[in-house]
Amino acid sequence: MTEQPLLSIVITSYTTDRLKDIFELLDSIKAQAYPRIETNFVVERSVELLDKVKAYAMSNNIPNFKALFNDGESGLSAARNVGIKQAQGDIIAFVDDDVVLFPDWAEQMVKAYNNDSIIGVTGPAFPSWEDPSMSWFPEEFYWIISCTAWTGWKEVREVRNAWGHSMSFRKDAFEQAELFLNNYGYHKGPTAEDNEFSFRIKTITGKKLYYYPDIKVWHKVHKYRLSTEFIKERSYWIGYSRRMLKKACTKIEKDQNIFQQECDLLKRILKKLLPSIIKTFFTHPVTAWRQLKITVIVLTFVALGYLPHFFTRSRSNKLSISAKGVSVWSNILLLAVPALLAAIW
Repeated sequence: MTEQPLLSIVITSYTTDRLKDIFELLDSIKAQAYPRIETNFVVERSVELLDKVKAYAMSNNIPNFKALFNDGESGLSAARNVGIKQAQGDIIAFVDDDVVLFPDWAEQMVKAYNNDSIIGVTGPAFPSWEDPSMSWFPEEFYWIISCTAWTGWKEVREVRNAWGHSMSFRKDAFEQAELFLNNYGYHKGPTAEDNEFSFRIKTITGKKLYYYPDIKVWHKVHKYRLSTEFIKERSYWIGYSRRMLKKACTKIEKDQNIFQQECDLLKRILKKLLPSIIKTFFTHPVTAWRQLKITVIVLTFVALGYLPHFFTRSRSNKLSISAKGVSVWSNILLLAVPALLAAIW
């Protein structure tokens, strides 16, 4: 790798609803302290979005910018693959279209590849609330909003998988393990495409993924992400994907207890979050009830997702409870609420 390697940033999007977010992301790329960056912005579904992003990049002098259109198979992985094929960088990074990069993000990203044993890196995401009143949401459930405070990590450490909101891999990772698989991902396959690729690249190369706390982004948290329906759906999917991950992981990962971070989080919920809710009841009862409600919903739907045959999907991809799951869901919910209340009181 050269002294100052080229960093390729791949971004994907498909709707003009994200235009404001996209423009702020591009501004943060332009403001990076690291000089050797190229940006491949991949659009699908919306020619209008392609034209508006291209015009914004040109009028605001976003350096080394390419706007690409995915006219093949749709999906996050397929769109990323379009960007990867056009990338010239020694390192290929991926960020969500609703993040804002810290000014030293690119510099820290490149700096993280300090030895040949590292094949990929990822970093933290901090919530950028659409409305400050949303900040009551417990840190323990930040994974629902694609932020990372739930980990409690403050040090460089090896990780099981990279996170798509902010991650990168050496270019030769894609030469050895090929591209992202489009039959994985939210609403598409058994687990997240980022998880699948992380396991695949580690298995093939024998190299490691690392978390670096200095590779920081702000992640926009729009109001819909705190809706009950979104939280149920997201919690169920995470539970389901963890069950499938357990089935799909390699023997090496099984020996290393791949769910250690989930176990640590559950302990944190029981030992820190619930006692905190008790105290909050006496000073901010509305916030306490909100947090208790979220705790019950999340734990219940993660459990349901981890267990098979509880929900079905319609052709429109809407989640609905199956006939077989009605009685079991009710029993779990009835048990979960008293159990949590008993733990509190």
